[in-house]
Amino acid sequence: MDLEAADAQQVGIYGDRGAAQAGSVFEGYAECKGKRKKFIRQYGKGYPKAVEKLQRDWDRMVTFYNFPKEHWVHLRTTNIVESPFSAIRLRTDAAKRFKRVDHATALIWKVVMVVEKSWRRLKGAHLLPDVYEGKRFVDGLPEEEYPLNQKEAA
Repeated sequence: MDLEAADAQQVGIYGDRGAAQAGSVFEGYAECKGKRKKFIRQYGKGYPKAVEKLQRDWDRMVTFYNFPKEHWVHLRTTNIVESPFSAIRLRTDAAKRFKRVDHATALIWKVVMVVEKSWRRLKGAHLLPDVYEGKRFVDGLPEEEYPLNQKEAA
Protein backbone atom coordinates (compact mmCIF):
# COMPACT_ATOMS: atom_id res chain seq x y z
CA MET A 1 0.00 0.00 0.00
CA ASP A 2 1.42 3.36 -0.95
CA LEU A 3 1.68 6.31 1.44
CA GLU A 4 -1.31 8.14 -0.06
CA ALA A 5 -3.56 5.10 0.35
CA ALA A 6 -2.35 4.65 3.92
CA ASP A 7 -3.11 8.32 4.63
CA ALA A 8 -6.54 7.94 3.07
CA GLN A 9 -7.35 4.89 5.18
CA GLN A 10 -6.09 6.55 8.32
CA VAL A 11 -8.38 9.54 7.88
CA GLY A 12 -11.32 7.39 6.96
CA ILE A 13 -11.89 7.66 3.21
CA TYR A 14 -12.69 3.97 3.10
CA GLY A 15 -15.31 2.23 5.17
CA ASP A 16 -17.94 3.76 7.41
CA ARG A 17 -15.63 5.97 9.45
CA GLY A 18 -15.04 9.14 7.52
CA ALA A 19 -16.73 11.96 5.76
CA ALA A 20 -15.29 11.08 2.36
CA GLN A 21 -16.79 7.73 1.64
CA ALA A 22 -17.04 9.33 -1.75
CA GLY A 23 -20.35 8.06 -2.85
CA SER A 24 -20.23 4.60 -1.38
CA VAL A 25 -23.44 4.90 0.65
CA PHE A 26 -24.95 8.30 -0.09
CA GLU A 27 -28.41 8.64 -1.57
CA GLY A 28 -27.48 11.17 -4.21
CA TYR A 29 -24.75 13.20 -5.79
CA ALA A 30 -25.61 16.36 -3.84
CA GLU A 31 -25.21 14.60 -0.48
CA CYS A 32 -21.97 13.01 -1.63
CA LYS A 33 -20.63 16.36 -2.81
CA GLY A 34 -21.46 17.89 0.57
CA LYS A 35 -19.55 15.13 2.35
CA ARG A 36 -16.59 15.75 0.06
CA LYS A 37 -16.54 19.45 1.02
CA LYS A 38 -16.69 18.52 4.70
CA PHE A 39 -13.82 16.08 4.25
CA ILE A 40 -11.67 18.66 2.45
CA ARG A 41 -12.26 21.23 5.21
CA GLN A 42 -11.57 18.72 7.96
CA TYR A 43 -8.50 16.96 6.54
CA GLY A 44 -7.11 19.33 3.91
CA LYS A 45 -4.20 20.61 6.00
CA GLY A 46 -3.23 17.35 7.69
CA TYR A 47 -3.52 15.08 4.67
CA PRO A 48 -3.04 17.17 1.54
CA LYS A 49 -2.11 14.20 -0.68
CA ALA A 50 -5.27 12.30 0.25
CA VAL A 51 -7.38 15.39 -0.46
CA GLU A 52 -5.59 15.99 -3.75
CA LYS A 53 -6.18 12.38 -4.80
CA LEU A 54 -9.86 12.64 -3.86
CA GLN A 55 -10.26 15.81 -5.93
CA ARG A 56 -8.34 14.41 -8.90
CA ASP A 57 -10.35 11.17 -9.02
CA TRP A 58 -13.70 12.67 -8.03
CA ASP A 59 -15.45 12.38 -11.40
CA ARG A 60 -14.51 8.72 -11.75
CA MET A 61 -15.55 7.98 -8.18
CA VAL A 62 -19.10 9.31 -8.60
CA THR A 63 -19.83 8.28 -12.19
CA PHE A 64 -22.11 5.51 -10.96
CA TYR A 65 -24.73 8.13 -10.01
CA ASN A 66 -25.41 8.43 -13.76
CA PHE A 67 -26.62 4.82 -13.92
CA PRO A 68 -29.67 3.04 -12.50
CA LYS A 69 -29.55 2.68 -8.72
CA GLU A 70 -29.96 -1.09 -9.05
CA HIS A 71 -26.64 -1.23 -10.93
CA TRP A 72 -24.63 0.74 -8.35
CA VAL A 73 -23.54 -2.31 -6.37
CA HIS A 74 -22.08 -3.85 -9.54
CA LEU A 75 -20.42 -0.65 -10.75
CA ARG A 76 -18.66 0.05 -7.46
CA THR A 77 -16.92 -3.31 -7.25
CA THR A 78 -13.22 -3.63 -7.96
CA ASN A 79 -13.36 -7.37 -8.51
CA ILE A 80 -15.34 -7.41 -11.73
CA VAL A 81 -12.62 -8.99 -13.86
CA GLU A 82 -10.51 -10.78 -11.27
CA SER A 83 -13.20 -13.11 -9.93
CA PRO A 84 -14.17 -14.87 -13.18
CA PHE A 85 -10.58 -15.48 -14.17
CA SER A 86 -9.36 -16.88 -10.85
CA ALA A 87 -10.83 -20.28 -11.75
CA ILE A 88 -9.22 -20.14 -15.19
CA ARG A 89 -5.85 -19.19 -13.74
CA LEU A 90 -6.09 -22.07 -11.28
CA ARG A 91 -6.50 -24.61 -14.08
CA THR A 92 -4.05 -23.12 -16.56
CA ASP A 93 -1.34 -22.67 -13.91
CA ALA A 94 -1.73 -26.32 -12.98
CA ALA A 95 -1.31 -27.41 -16.59
CA LYS A 96 1.71 -25.09 -16.97
CA ARG A 97 1.96 -25.50 -20.70
CA PHE A 98 -0.29 -26.69 -23.47
CA LYS A 99 1.17 -28.25 -26.57
CA ARG A 100 -1.51 -26.66 -28.76
CA VAL A 101 -3.24 -23.33 -28.45
CA ASP A 102 -6.64 -24.86 -29.27
CA HIS A 103 -6.32 -27.15 -26.22
CA ALA A 104 -5.77 -24.15 -23.96
CA THR A 105 -8.61 -22.27 -25.61
CA ALA A 106 -10.97 -25.23 -25.21
CA LEU A 107 -10.08 -25.61 -21.53
CA ILE A 108 -10.50 -21.91 -20.81
CA TRP A 109 -13.85 -21.81 -22.63
CA LYS A 110 -15.16 -24.85 -20.76
CA VAL A 111 -14.06 -23.45 -17.40
CA VAL A 112 -15.83 -20.14 -18.13
CA MET A 113 -19.00 -22.02 -19.07
CA VAL A 114 -18.94 -23.96 -15.78
CA VAL A 115 -17.96 -21.03 -13.57
CA GLU A 116 -20.57 -18.65 -15.01
CA LYS A 117 -23.31 -20.74 -13.41
CA SER A 118 -22.21 -19.46 -10.00
CA TRP A 119 -22.00 -15.78 -10.99
CA ARG A 120 -24.42 -13.40 -9.39
CA ARG A 121 -27.19 -12.08 -11.58
CA LEU A 122 -27.18 -8.42 -12.45
CA LYS A 123 -29.64 -6.44 -10.38
CA GLY A 124 -31.92 -4.35 -12.52
CA ALA A 125 -31.20 -6.33 -15.69
CA HIS A 126 -34.46 -4.99 -17.17
CA LEU A 127 -32.80 -1.53 -17.24
CA LEU A 128 -29.91 -2.61 -19.47
CA PRO A 129 -31.70 -1.68 -22.73
CA ASP A 130 -32.22 1.85 -21.36
CA VAL A 131 -28.55 2.15 -20.46
CA TYR A 132 -27.51 0.77 -23.84
CA GLU A 133 -29.73 3.27 -25.64
CA GLY A 134 -28.06 6.11 -23.74
CA LYS A 135 -30.99 7.03 -21.51
CA ARG A 136 -29.85 9.50 -18.86
CA PHE A 137 -30.09 8.74 -15.14
CA VAL A 138 -29.69 11.21 -12.29
CA ASP A 139 -28.96 9.80 -8.82
CA GLY A 140 -30.05 6.39 -10.04
CA LEU A 141 -33.45 7.48 -11.37
CA PRO A 142 -34.44 7.98 -15.00
CA GLU A 143 -34.03 11.67 -15.77
CA GLU A 144 -37.74 12.20 -16.48
CA GLU A 145 -38.65 10.73 -13.06
CA TYR A 146 -36.09 12.78 -11.15
CA PRO A 147 -37.75 15.52 -9.05
CA LEU A 148 -37.12 18.96 -10.53
CA ASN A 149 -36.24 20.58 -7.21
CA GLN A 150 -33.50 17.99 -6.60
CA LYS A 151 -32.15 18.34 -10.14
CA GLU A 152 -31.48 22.03 -9.56
CA ALA A 153 -29.76 21.32 -6.22
CA ALA A 154 -27.39 18.81 -7.84
